[in-house]
Amino acid sequence: MVHGAGRIPAIDNLDLDAAGVEHDGKGVSVSEYLQSTSNENVYAAGDAAATQGAPLTPVAVFEGKVAASNMLKGNNATPDYRGVPSAVFTIPELVRVGMLESEAKKAGRDIRVAFTDTAKWYSNFRTGETCAAAKVLIDKETDEIIGAHMIGPEYGELINYFGLAMRLGLKSRDVKQLVSAYPSVSADLGSML
Repeated sequence: MVHGAGRIPAIDNLDLDAAGVEHDGKGVSVSEYLQSTSNENVYAAGDAAATQGAPLTPVAVFEGKVAASNMLKGNNATPDYRGVPSAVFTIPELVRVGMLESEAKKAGRDIRVAFTDTAKWYSNFRTGETCAAAKVLIDKETDEIIGAHMIGPEYGELINYFGLAMRLGLKSRDVKQLVSAYPSVSADLGSML
């Protein structure tokens, strides 16, 4: 069984109402610059901010950098949530980045779904893992990777490549050019597309 309750903002002891800072169960209400919508002297990031970012450590880190930049240099930076992977470090690892197939279809995207059972691939066979698979969503019109969902050993590292491809707008044909050490799991990347 897997339980992922997420994170709850620890802001109850801050007496935000006394400072005129609007907040709710998701955190401080902020603008796109992570500045409080009700008190311009307050910025919030990570679990303390009600943003569209997932409650993940790397999101809190880059939101914190955005908030600090805006405090020091004026409001000019906004967080970029594209290509942020998430992982459940079970055995095997369960990871995802980007859209689900249902989300892509609901958004009207014409997609190619590349599903691959990777359990018998040597990169997984060498570790003794018997459960491994990958599903990658590729926009047919643009050739961009818009989602990846995988289960397998070391896929917590592999999903980062998909996240980077999404952040940089790489095409699946660009990603297929990667030459990796064999038999690392990244050597399988091109075959998953």
